[in-house]
Amino acid sequence: MEKPKMSERNRIIVRTSVLGILVNILLASFKALVGVLAHSIAVILDAVNNLSDALSSVIILCGTRLSSKEPDKEHPYGHGRYEYLTSMLVAGLVLYAGITAFITSIRHIIHPEIPSYSPVTLIIVGSAVLTKLFLGRYVSWIGRKVQSDALSGAGKDALFDALLSLSVFVSAVINIVWKLSLEPYIGALIAGVIVRSGLMMLRDTLDNILGRRADRELVDAVKSSICKEPGVFGAYDLILHSYGPERIIGSVHVEVDEKMTASQVAEMERNISERVYQELGVLISTVGVYAHNTKHMEMAEDIRHMVMTHEGILQMHAFDVDRKKRQIHMDLVIDFNVKNRQLLQNTICAEIQNAYPDYAVHLTMDTDF
Repeated sequence: MEKPKMSERNRIIVRTSVLGILVNILLASFKALVGVLAHSIAVILDAVNNLSDALSSVIILCGTRLSSKEPDKEHPYGHGRYEYLTSMLVAGLVLYAGITAFITSIRHIIHPEIPSYSPVTLIIVGSAVLTKLFLGRYVSWIGRKVQSDALSGAGKDALFDALLSLSVFVSAVINIVWKLSLEPYIGALIAGVIVRSGLMMLRDTLDNILGRRADRELVDAVKSSICKEPGVFGAYDLILHSYGPERIIGSVHVEVDEKMTASQVAEMERNISERVYQELGVLISTVGVYAHNTKHMEMAEDIRHMVMTHEGILQMHAFDVDRKKRQIHMDLVIDFNVKNRQLLQNTICAEIQNAYPDYAVHLTMDTDF
């Protein structure tokens, strides 16, 4: 069920991760040497941070390999959600780096040490700032391009590292010129920013794992593609499940003429699945049908007017009347902002029941997508 370009996407992520590993190991080596020679805790801490970035790239590399595994009996929808776990681990490393940097900075505010910087130190730290800046922008750009939360997070982390290295560079200049040691204070400030970034990354990843609302543009595009099929009056109850980036499987109900035969419905379902997959890369695995009932239009419009006058009702569909069983069926989409959605549904059901006392009213509350 993979899209044609999925393998190329994985190759891009792997290449970018390998680049991040090599650059961060190189930077960490130089910074560790300079930090030890200059007796600078800030530079040593920056080196450790680069090592954590290299570890982040290793995690992304492993996650990409795991997520590209073919579906199997235990995981019929593939292993794409490994990327979400990868993103969570990267967010955890960012948080760890930020908290560690903050604790270390506070410790050196309480027990200050006088570093000994040199022009060589400034050159190496300054070069590290530019390197991390370019690396962060490049990795972030690739992350957005291939829709990888893990790469985007690693790119943001690299940009924050560039700020941290810049603070060390500025502190070194101030120390050389005015003999003031400000690096622990600047380090604490930057550490707070890094912690905030890690928390935001963790929140975004948890949203993906829990199941966030599908992107509105994608939902509209899928419904529009479905409604291109002749004989489809509307698309409802669309549910999209993400099994990793670019692995989206969904189901939908469509409203069709009640006189359609089973073979016509089957052909329509095939056409819808093929079109949506070709146009958007979304696999519509299930297509349910509602009958477009034209026999009770007056009753339908009367009830629609009654329902839509209530604030918070987004949609009414799947309307059907069974004269023999004396039943009215319909689905309602109620805004999540309504404080008591069940109470609103019960209120509407009672109003319809009062207007049509000879019928049993059955309302189904659909999810607000």
